[in-house]
Amino acid sequence: MKKSVNRQPNLFEQVAAIILAARKSVVRHTNSTMVATYFLIGRQIVEHEQAGSKRAQYAKSILPLLSEQLKKQFGKGFSVDNLENMRKFYLLYSISENGSRKLKKDNFNLPAFTLGWSHYLILCKIKDEAERNFYEIEATNNDWNLEELQRQLNTSLYERLVLSKNKKKVTELSKKGQVIQQPKDIIKNPYILEFLGLEERPVYSETDLETAIINQIEKFMLELGKGFFFGGRQVRFTFDEKHFFVDLVFYNRLLKCFVIIDLKIGELEHSDLGQMQMYVNYYDRNIKDKTENPTIGIIICKSKSDAVVEITLPKNQKQIFASLYKLYLPSKAALKKLIDKK
Repeated sequence: MKKSVNRQPNLFEQVAAIILAARKSVVRHTNSTMVATYFLIGRQIVEHEQAGSKRAQYAKSILPLLSEQLKKQFGKGFSVDNLENMRKFYLLYSISENGSRKLKKDNFNLPAFTLGWSHYLILCKIKDEAERNFYEIEATNNDWNLEELQRQLNTSLYERLVLSKNKKKVTELSKKGQVIQQPKDIIKNPYILEFLGLEERPVYSETDLETAIINQIEKFMLELGKGFFFGGRQVRFTFDEKHFFVDLVFYNRLLKCFVIIDLKIGELEHSDLGQMQMYVNYYDRNIKDKTENPTIGIIICKSKSDAVVEITLPKNQKQIFASLYKLYLPSKAALKKLIDKK
């Protein structure tokens, strides 16, 4: 029998990896330089406006003139709208809402920009500074492309996380982003599954929902959040000569534990919670090893009663959670109303 040999990367793969890393670094450096340039242009426009006697009228007349002059020498990228974006960008990222200068600076005494210009165009549309800071940190830490950033914004990730946290943790969101330290940190309520393309109707089955998730597993894992690895679908385990099947199994490397998910297209019942408790117990006693943390169980359901969840599960338990799912993008206004009621 042949011995298995760990395959080592060949010379081409090693050199190619170096080149790709260098190209990525060049792109990031180029983007950073462009963003810093636009920031400085925005600053120059604002300072020039402030020197005028009638600021509002002066701005209306000066930007079209400046745009025409710049386009003649440097091309299309300096339209009036783009110049206005640069102006707004400077105003948002030079002074915080409480009037203090932003502390994080680069070597040129400018704010340290970590994303591309197109990312900042999206961020500049966010009025709330804490929310804007959160998305900037998350987009940087998770290397979100424009589509991912826009989707997380559209699905109100910030508001959904705020709903599950106390005031101290909410403040941390705008300074550190989403920090994963304990099971409840990975929970969202609701989970937004608009990417599945399922209509809001009661005729599809749990198998339909599960299949749709598997077909869009990458997007589903993005919705789950940080540190997830997919372990399997309809994972079977057996004891007492009976077979049981877990809908979806994941592993979270940040929490170092299994995360098992059960899907319910109807209202959550106490028996569903009991079943999940059994699944979690089995994984804790038979699957996880001593170096891993207790298993987390998440039931994603169409509707639920918080009272049923509270009375069914043990008091102060930290392993089992029930969250809603929605097949459409939520209203930010509706979520903010829920936040105000906290």
